[in-house]
Amino acid sequence: MRPAVLLRLALAGNRTDTARVVLTALSAALATLAGLAALTVLAIPTPHCCDGRNISEQYGNALLREPGLRGGTAIALLLLTVPVLALAGQCARLGAPARDRRLAALRLAGATPGQVTRLAVLETGLASLLGTLLGLAVLLVGRRLLDEPDGRGRLALPTDVLPATGVIVAVVLGLPLAAALVGAVLLRRVTATPFGVVRKVRRERAPGPWAGLLIVAGLAAFAALDPVLDWYQDHHREPPLLLPPLLLLGGGLAALTGVVVGTGWLSYTSGRLLHRYARRPAALLASRRLTSDPWAGSRTFAALLAAVIVGAGAAGMRASFEAHAEIERLTGQGLGGSDGFYLRTVDLVDLAVGVAMAIAAGGLIVALVEGIVARRRAYAALVATGVPRGTLARSIAWQALAPAVPAVGLALTVGLLLSRGVAGQPVTGGGYSTEFCDGAESLCADPATRAQYLRTGWVPEVTVTPGVPLGHLALVGAGALVAVLVTVAVGVLLLRASTAVEELRTA
Repeated sequence: MRPAVLLRLALAGNRTDTARVVLTALSAALATLAGLAALTVLAIPTPHCCDGRNISEQYGNALLREPGLRGGTAIALLLLTVPVLALAGQCARLGAPARDRRLAALRLAGATPGQVTRLAVLETGLASLLGTLLGLAVLLVGRRLLDEPDGRGRLALPTDVLPATGVIVAVVLGLPLAAALVGAVLLRRVTATPFGVVRKVRRERAPGPWAGLLIVAGLAAFAALDPVLDWYQDHHREPPLLLPPLLLLGGGLAALTGVVVGTGWLSYTSGRLLHRYARRPAALLASRRLTSDPWAGSRTFAALLAAVIVGAGAAGMRASFEAHAEIERLTGQGLGGSDGFYLRTVDLVDLAVGVAMAIAAGGLIVALVEGIVARRRAYAALVATGVPRGTLARSIAWQALAPAVPAVGLALTVGLLLSRGVAGQPVTGGGYSTEFCDGAESLCADPATRAQYLRTGWVPEVTVTPGVPLGHLALVGAGALVAVLVTVAVGVLLLRASTAVEELRTA
């Protein structure tokens, strides 16, 4: 098969294949934008002046001006790539049955198994490459359009810098290459024969609650950060430079993996409980689906649960910053919470979480649509035997909500506990004497009136414990469940078209 023929066959297909290519390209474009934006923030040069100042004064946002805050900003941008990549994975599964039939037809025409595998991988790689080039173009055009300084000559975004050319090329070409490699790995158990597609699936045991060990390990890593740093300080030793980020990154990944993998156990347990106690047909149908494929919840809700964990962690950090601001209000000393800088930073994180949830909701919709399309013959057979479509719609709702509700609750709890591990300690201020000015600042600064208006007083010691941000946690959890409900609504709308009796004749 010549490269030109391979390319032409990779771009061929019906409307579903076109939609899959477009959605995959859009996901790759969003991931490229987020990644290049994070790298642009890290590429901002840090000036080193003779007076020791290293603030980039050309930016109006403190997150860009101060070098110590750019790393956190870049990490927040990179976190947006998690739901985007999950969305890309869901989009790659769209229309899988039709693609399988097309691959089987190619095998019947004489193509080898290796050729059809390369064809499927090339399709994903080309769609991802189209998306990364689109993302790069949007970044370059937006850089030109948004390069408008304000009245003081400061920029709102780092439109005056770009990552190194090699870094840009690595992102633009690396993402499609990674997508192609992932596609090849996912197809390792798939064999396209002239008579159809055979998937080699191992019979696995029911998932166990062992994912809880990963969650405990992640929480322990966050909780151990302050004791480890205190131990180094007590022994007058400098901790390794990579120790704090390794603890935080490793602990966060372990907790996230535990929550995502634990969703499989939650799905299986929910299915067993529904099968044991439910009496209505919709719940019984959902119970069988949950127990037969419990890992579907882990694959479907991964991006959404990641966003929930970050949102819950941001709510915990907000409570800590509010405690510091309260200490400052009572004592006049703290983290600078009077200007709301840290709280505004958490607002930006909340905005990023909202965007991530919207992207994750798109992934949920694609996954649910793909599942309904893949099982449309089974649904059509149920309708043909007399099962009402309303029963099938309620079974889809049960199948989505039964694992989603406990999984979202678990993600909220883990996110809050992670934030408490690094910022949940009580905040103490005061316990010192200071000078108070009983008049205007000018009177206290004037040597002639300073003694009359300036007095020395004692600031009592005050301790404030960060509270549990129930309101913000409820908002994050409600947003996640609304995303699931929207997904269910879209699935119900598609159900009528997928349960037509004509679907029974689908090959």
